[in-house]
Amino acid sequence: MLSKVHSGAVVGIESIPILVEVNTGLPGEPRFITVGLPDAAVRESQDRVGSALMNNGFLMPKTRTVVNLSPGNLRKEGPIYDLPIALGVIKSMGQANLPDLDDFIIAGELNLSGELLPIAGCVALAMQARKYHKKLILPKVSAETAAFVHDIEIFAANSLEEVVQFLSQEVALPKMDMRFTVEMMERYFDVDFSEVKGQKALRRAVEVAVAGGHNLLMVGTPGSGKSMVAKRIPTIMPTPTLGEFLEILSIYSSCQRVNSIGEVRRPFRAPHHTISDVGLLGGGRYPIPGEISLAHNGVLFLDELPEFRRSTLEVLRQPLEDGFIAISRNAAKVQFPCSFMLIAAMNPCPCGFLGDSKRECLCSPGQIQRYRSRISGPLLDRIDLHVDVRPIDTSELRYRQSAESSAAIRERVIRAREIQKRRKRANNFTNAKMSQGDLREYCFLSEACELLLTSAIDTLGLSARAHDRILKVARTIADLEGAENISEGHLLEAIHYRSLDRKLF
Repeated sequence: MLSKVHSGAVVGIESIPILVEVNTGLPGEPRFITVGLPDAAVRESQDRVGSALMNNGFLMPKTRTVVNLSPGNLRKEGPIYDLPIALGVIKSMGQANLPDLDDFIIAGELNLSGELLPIAGCVALAMQARKYHKKLILPKVSAETAAFVHDIEIFAANSLEEVVQFLSQEVALPKMDMRFTVEMMERYFDVDFSEVKGQKALRRAVEVAVAGGHNLLMVGTPGSGKSMVAKRIPTIMPTPTLGEFLEILSIYSSCQRVNSIGEVRRPFRAPHHTISDVGLLGGGRYPIPGEISLAHNGVLFLDELPEFRRSTLEVLRQPLEDGFIAISRNAAKVQFPCSFMLIAAMNPCPCGFLGDSKRECLCSPGQIQRYRSRISGPLLDRIDLHVDVRPIDTSELRYRQSAESSAAIRERVIRAREIQKRRKRANNFTNAKMSQGDLREYCFLSEACELLLTSAIDTLGLSARAHDRILKVARTIADLEGAENISEGHLLEAIHYRSLDRKLF
């Protein structure tokens, strides 16, 4: 007898409909055959399913049984088909009074006792269920995460037995309905900008960067506070919208990095400089998200920037421009979003003490040039703000009064971002995303500003891309002040944030 159960295959961060067909009672040698390009984890499901069925009072078929995962040209990965296969066996053999299951999308991994375990890609499955107007049955922990997707019925189950009883209308399963709550949107950061001593210029640059969604490079001596400031940047970023948070959840759930949700915040990723190209960009034989995608809608912090392999840094150029990364492999071709703020830090020279009044730099000009040249000009062009970070004076370090808090800075950042969204009439829009048309429309310069910018471009030898980024940063500085037009002061500050262009190129 043939039975059908709907499920899904997660490819990248999207889910593709899969039909699980189970046909028992076929003539021939008693065997359990799985077809449809299953990987090893899918082929092993017959052992997990058999044990789960036996431990819950059901029987495995003693005839030739074929499980078909359709469409057959798409590779199926992972143990998420355990539950639909088990239900297909039960329905096919008539072991329970299961109705037609066309209204449901079902996924879940079974352990040997029949309990359900969390799965990867639960948010993508919820998106699929909403698109095709179906209900969704998932393991409880996965259902809690998927429930951020609205306008869909999601049922949470703990075991195979519960699912069978629910489908047989013997018991009710809890329906998940997760919403943004006040508790989730409250901030529970254990760090704050009030802990940062001195560094007034750096704090200002960080505020400008976050207000416009700009990339930032900090250049300073060891112990000047670069890493400390970077770790506090998420505390001044606006809370993500529901749409942004669902994108974050989709990425993390696709590689099973989310088990439960407690609060809503933006990601902060800080990979070590020994990371590989694949680890940073994503990929593998069956592509998974890399660090740039795990930082989507948040911050990617690259400390000791020149210590990263040059090839690894250069692959950042296209994602920084486009906000997505396309990965093509024999097994799959996927696209991952990667719209993030790049925050980088580096020493001014190999020994780290160039410009330090207390310690002497022992590096030659050639060593300094070679060290800084590890970062290419095209990559520097894509970083909007280059900021010199000076060593902290002892008097500032011992100053007892707290500096301005993250909450106060965040209020100004939010006001500036609201101006940008109203101007463009688009949610989640920042000045860093302005197109050439936007620059012409929103970055009007007076004659004096035009002369100032032209002089700076010619004197510093800046590229066309650096020219555009100066305009974007100047627009953000004006927005922080609530100014309608860009003034000479705004432009001068934006030009000042191209410190490495002044010194090297």
